[in-house]
Amino acid sequence: MSPKPKFSLKKLRLPHTLILIYAMVVLTVIATWIIPGGEFQRVEKDGRTVPVAGTYERTESSPQGLGALFVSPVRGFVEAAAIIAILFVVGGAFSVIQKTGTITVVIQNVAVKFGRSRALRALLIPVTMILFSLGGAIWGMCEETMPFILIFVPLALSLGYDTIVGVSIPFLGAAAGFAGAFFNPFTVGIAQGIAGLPLYSGLGYRLIVWALGTAIAIAVVMRYAARIRKDPALSPVYEDDLEKKRKLLGDGPVVESLAMTAAHKRVLVVFAGGFGVMVFGILKYKWFILEIAGLFLAMGVLSGIFGRLKGDDVGRAFVDGARDMMNAALIIGTARAILIVATDGRVLDTLLAGLAGAVSQFHPLVSAQLMFFGQCVINFFLHSGTAQAALTIPVMAPLGDLVGITRQTAVLAFQLCEYINPVLPTSGVTMGVLGLAGLKWEKWARWLVPLLVLWVLFGMISLVPPVLTKWGPH
Repeated sequence: MSPKPKFSLKKLRLPHTLILIYAMVVLTVIATWIIPGGEFQRVEKDGRTVPVAGTYERTESSPQGLGALFVSPVRGFVEAAAIIAILFVVGGAFSVIQKTGTITVVIQNVAVKFGRSRALRALLIPVTMILFSLGGAIWGMCEETMPFILIFVPLALSLGYDTIVGVSIPFLGAAAGFAGAFFNPFTVGIAQGIAGLPLYSGLGYRLIVWALGTAIAIAVVMRYAARIRKDPALSPVYEDDLEKKRKLLGDGPVVESLAMTAAHKRVLVVFAGGFGVMVFGILKYKWFILEIAGLFLAMGVLSGIFGRLKGDDVGRAFVDGARDMMNAALIIGTARAILIVATDGRVLDTLLAGLAGAVSQFHPLVSAQLMFFGQCVINFFLHSGTAQAALTIPVMAPLGDLVGITRQTAVLAFQLCEYINPVLPTSGVTMGVLGLAGLKWEKWARWLVPLLVLWVLFGMISLVPPVLTKWGPH
């Protein structure tokens, strides 16, 4: 009898996200022929239209035909035009900033300086993880952590740590910021725009969540790093790292400092000043998508000028950054098609009524947790925060209206599910990071479980104050 083939993570592949979303459009069209039509009465509240609990009534069904399969995505692009526009502009602007090399220089110099000084070595992990966390919280740093794996793994090994610590500093730092984001335009910005909330509202509480979530990650990594430095044999990758040290380190330095030029300093001023202006504009003048997109465009142009990039380099960098957003833009438009088909087919309110009936049996505190865990399950299959926002917020936001959960809380439940991303074997970023580090997923996942438990518990607790205080758009 031949032995059973071993399960391989390489064989675990899901269809492209766009295919998954379009399959949902097809299923929604089919659903309009099966699910009875119905409608809630709606009222204007805080500048947006919301369904009124207890007003659902059956209506005549409106089954959607073959044309809806192809017309609805185009309508989706039109209806989501403002959100797609800011996506392209922000992606282009950040690409120009990255082209100047400023972000890479800052992070690498901090790592090298702190790593070589005994006095500063104790601050290496918290300071660099905070930097990466700010990257995740402010501009959605995720895939951008991958090049830093090649810097931090050798650095960690040279300091007496292991590969896990080298991976954790950039990867978990950015992941903590991404989940607890307060400015991330690709999750918080998109989700709030879809939910009809003022962009980047609720900043105060999100800053608290970001700080605590990041502190949890830092504490876990620092505690582990101290144990490994004291006894390297405790590392689950000890044997692997012995060979890795011989290959990576040799007798020379791990990484060198990079020159911080006047151009880099000017770009840093533009970067920090731009975000300061954005906060002021949002708080003082209630800026929304168009104003914020214009500000990011200005940041990109000024960064290119002050970073001494040639005009052609600025143009190419902007186009490259915008091109990177094309996948997300197509997903947003196609995901909006699901809402369009469900609305035109008069099944959206029927689905909302069914979900509300099930969820409303519980206290809003429990309902918020159900939203959180539901988003975690969806996140296993849909790793793009932008795509998940486009897919789930159109349902979760009005569902919250019906069961006594504010839309701000629904958005928070969505973003907190990102805490589970670093362990997902279906995530291209996670597997890419581990591949660059030469770290087996099984060993990484086993080590990561305690932090994931803490993060999930923290996510659950973080939803309690918003529910009790009926956290609004302020």
